[in-house]
Amino acid sequence: MNIVRGPHMKTLLRILAGLVALILLLVGVAFFLPSTYRVERSTVIQAPPEAVFSRVGDLRRWKEWGAWHERDPAMKLTYSEQSNAVGSWSAWESASQGNGRMTITRLEAPGRLVYKLEFPDMGTSSEGTMTLVPAGGGVKVIWVDQGNLGLSPLFRWFGLFIDRMIGPDFEQGLAKLKRLAEASPK
Repeated sequence: MNIVRGPHMKTLLRILAGLVALILLLVGVAFFLPSTYRVERSTVIQAPPEAVFSRVGDLRRWKEWGAWHERDPAMKLTYSEQSNAVGSWSAWESASQGNGRMTITRLEAPGRLVYKLEFPDMGTSSEGTMTLVPAGGGVKVIWVDQGNLGLSPLFRWFGLFIDRMIGPDFEQGLAKLKRLAEASPK
């Protein structure tokens, strides 16, 4: 067998060695990146806490104000029999928004909802909270999602962009929640 050697082969080997070094550098740096993330957004809604919490604490009502449902009206949604109690869940299948499941793990009406998000396609989960605190005749709604990125270098790099990816969806959802709750009869 005749292996071609020459200046082109040396150039190809240098490029290949450079790519391997770059990949090793990116993987090594990933282990120094944060292993957790936190996304938080809030808004003040001039409405009674019960009026706001009725939309937040019932998973069936999230489609009224959530950004993801608006982007994919064909999203397939399924719910547990009850949608507003600890253990209640909603699941979705969407070509554009991905697949997932949300389960209420704590419910303290009209002030706090804690939920677990699971994304089976990615093998990840996170915890979210919706907290309502009194604020000037209305309520401040604080929406948080946080999770562990594990040891995966890819997830660690992805974690650097999560706030910029999810944050605008939270802002859009909270703005719509605000419009709906403030337009409702007091």
